[in-house]
Amino acid sequence: MKDVVAAAETRKETKRARGRPASSASVGPDLILRNARKTFGKRGFEATSVREIARDSGVDAALVAHHFGSKETLWLAVVEQIAEQMAPMIEATGALQRSRLGARARVESAVVRFIDEVFSDPDVGIFFSTAATEEGERLNVLIERLVRPYHDALVPLFADAARHGEMKIKDASVMFFMLLNAISKTVAYSHLMRAFSSLPEHEKKFKHTVLETALGMLA
Repeated sequence: MKDVVAAAETRKETKRARGRPASSASVGPDLILRNARKTFGKRGFEATSVREIARDSGVDAALVAHHFGSKETLWLAVVEQIAEQMAPMIEATGALQRSRLGARARVESAVVRFIDEVFSDPDVGIFFSTAATEEGERLNVLIERLVRPYHDALVPLFADAARHGEMKIKDASVMFFMLLNAISKTVAYSHLMRAFSSLPEHEKKFKHTVLETALGMLA
């Protein structure tokens, strides 16, 4: 497999150098990326074809290649789109380390923000849970662009709350992965819960219950 990190660096330059065909002007790269995110999330990288993504987007496969080149660079573009989407949340979470709030209140504020993000775009959770099974360069990209920045912003809040005796957290990194996976997968795969509960059909109540349960895990 080619070096996907190098591909990520060259993709932006290629994208800027190309024009958009007038016949497909109504279908922009953002829509294609969101459809690619869904398809990669459902099928994984290897089982997904550019033609399938193009069909879901209502465009010709040539347009997808025009904007993003290969399937590899398209996947990288999806990761970059998610990273940009997550950036404000990560920045706000990191800023909580300098907040006047108490240690527990900082964590609770961060969890509220994360749940808001998950509910606003459940497809991210589906994409991530599938992409996390990758190996090699793609996994490295996923870690460095999506996981590590948020880990480095949130884990110090967990550690601080534990140090002050405001939360019983054995290991801050373990709590990071357990809590985030529990929240994101519960929301992303809420269709499974519908077989047992009507709660996912009532988004406001569902969201409130997820928040209360998550905070209960930190009690």
